[in-house]
Amino acid sequence: MNPATIVILDFGGQYAQLIARRVRENQVHSVIVRPDVSAEELRATNAVGLIFSGGPASVYDSNAPKCRKEVLETGLPILGICYGLQLACDMLGGKVKPGAAREFGRAHLDVIRQDTLLAHVPERTTVWMSHGDVVKEISSDFLSLAQTPNCPIAAVKHRSRPIYGVQFHPEVTHTPCGGQIIRNFLYEICGCKGDWQIGNVIKDSVEAIRIRVGPTARVICGLSGGVDSSVAAALVHEAIGDRLTCIFVDNGLMRTGEADMVESTFRRHFKIDLRVVDASDRFLKRLEGVADPQDKRRIIGHEFIEVFRAEAKQFKDARFLCQGTLYPDVIESGHSVGGQAANIKLHHNVGGLPAELGFELVEPLRDLFKDEVRRVGEHLGLPEEIVWRHPFPGPGLAVRIIGPVTRARLALVRAADDILIEEIRAAGWYNKIAQAFVVLAPVSTVGVMGDGRSYGDQHVIAIRLVETTDFMTADWVHIDYELLGRVSNRIINEVRGINRVVYDVSSKPPATIEWE
Repeated sequence: MNPATIVILDFGGQYAQLIARRVRENQVHSVIVRPDVSAEELRATNAVGLIFSGGPASVYDSNAPKCRKEVLETGLPILGICYGLQLACDMLGGKVKPGAAREFGRAHLDVIRQDTLLAHVPERTTVWMSHGDVVKEISSDFLSLAQTPNCPIAAVKHRSRPIYGVQFHPEVTHTPCGGQIIRNFLYEICGCKGDWQIGNVIKDSVEAIRIRVGPTARVICGLSGGVDSSVAAALVHEAIGDRLTCIFVDNGLMRTGEADMVESTFRRHFKIDLRVVDASDRFLKRLEGVADPQDKRRIIGHEFIEVFRAEAKQFKDARFLCQGTLYPDVIESGHSVGGQAANIKLHHNVGGLPAELGFELVEPLRDLFKDEVRRVGEHLGLPEEIVWRHPFPGPGLAVRIIGPVTRARLALVRAADDILIEEIRAAGWYNKIAQAFVVLAPVSTVGVMGDGRSYGDQHVIAIRLVETTDFMTADWVHIDYELLGRVSNRIINEVRGINRVVYDVSSKPPATIEWE
């Protein structure tokens, strides 16, 4: 039985996933669907309420995304956010026009009519706006609840049906009362019970794995040591015990001690059948002289599949492949409930490993966000260094070395990265940072070391520290300068071949988190 669910119709807004996460933070299940989802598909999700997301379009454009009229007739409570408000008003007799002035950023909101949606919200508060159009007129079926200086209709409710809308974004932290508004909608309007609990998720997932795999088949898991594959493996092991075999491919591109950590955790602590394949020579030989990052990714992906395929062939009773696919992967790949999501990334491969390997997929995390996966890992007893490990790219250190990958350059990056992580852990910064790493730049740099000048064999290390909640946007960390100086000093003194350290202070966008 599906849990009671809030369904988010995604009209292409940048915050659709954030809305879903905010709902789940209130212990209510949520899913994201395409905007033209049918009423029948909604019933299959056990929907108890709908949220219409924001979006970049104008509702009066001929090709603007819209929901089906039947969705408004389901009787389900609806909360429209930004574009979602404008769409609901437009479809029910209102008029949407370009605003006299656009609103981007903080705005002062005045509540002019108290209502369940705005219960416990101050009469004057700050909200986060991001719109150019406004609702100019509402039909006689609606009431206006709030306004801002540039937006006279900033919140509405239908007089007789549970349809609400806000022009601002309650899902972002820049709207201080946003959490209260979302809770009001979930609990007071939709009647949610708060029964989406991690303990129940684990129980249901374990039972589903047992049913899918059956009593005799074996499951193979491609273990990377990251939180996603590690939690997925722990869940499958909880369900079927020693019929799980994990394969860890050491490609020679990992950080210091990672292979040992994986082996210690899964073979010795969890007693899982773990096969470690040392393919480092094979990978490094194939990468010789390769500088283009896309070529690196292609080579590493191809070699991984070949190594994994050869190892997996040894297990004749293996029918299933376990993968740590997360819900954002499902959404972005167009496999979410109701079909293709509005912000699909067509290049994304949910399966990770190709279908021609011949396995059926087991994806125990495909309904979870990253923060939920971490909570599952904690419940299952995974060590903190795995559960809270910073993300690490699939191609490993190959994409943190700009230019060709060599053993010598790998040694430089590992040594500098070890110092960075050691220092930020000691200073209590590790868990405050979403991702921390170093990048080896492809330039030689002049310096003075001892009594002489150095140049040809000296390189630059860039430090990258970012803070983010969803990895869709990110900002550089305003870390303590003394700590940064200490890291720089140690890297230059202890890592031969590095004589200059720089700090990356670019945000995402326009930059990305990784350099390649």
